[in-house]
Amino acid sequence: QVHLVESGGGLVQAGGSLTLSCGAPGSIFSINTMAWYRQRPGKSRELVAGITSAGTDYSDSVQGRFTISRDNAKNLMYLQMNSLIPEDPAVYYCSATLKRVDYWGQGTQVNDSS
Repeated sequence: QVHLVESGGGLVQAGGSLTLSCGAPGSIFSINTMAWYRQRPGKSRELVAGITSAGTDYSDSVQGRFTISRDNAKNLMYLQMNSLIPEDPAVYYCSATLKRVDYWGQGTQVNDSS
């Protein structure tokens, strides 16, 4: 069982930055695949960025603006979001895949402040 907790959501302006965190109490070093997804109003959930032992991957919509990283010693995964655009506000979810089972956090809201 993997329990994920996102934090760091809030109000953002176009051009601004925000860092999201995903905590996995216990240990995430055994989890090879972790990712960030988002769901905008009226849209289906979409993959934003993923990280494995082989590297990172990004959707075209965030490539060059977002950075996914993880700190196994702190049991944390991050999503650094820069140069935010009006399409970025959404509920952001972190996920982890362990032994072919997908786990999800409850989501953290990123809202447009304008």
